[in-house]
Amino acid sequence: MKEATGELNMTVVTVVAIAAVGAFFYAFVWPSIKTSIAKNTCANTCPSGEVESVDTEAGVCTCTDGSTVEISQ
Repeated sequence: MKEATGELNMTVVTVVAIAAVGAFFYAFVWPSIKTSIAKNTCANTCPSGEVESVDTEAGVCTCTDGSTVEISQ
């Protein structure tokens, strides 16, 4: 019985650790990846190739020449 309890404890620790790593990735790493992808997409679609700003929530980027380009998410 003692060994089974130890196995259960290790399983719980493993699941909690995996959840913590997933939460860290989703909260801190994923937004920067998403913004980087949006900036690259905007740079490819802007006529001048230069991006002034990117609004990932609205899916719109503003080019340096003043035009706006809608990007799909």
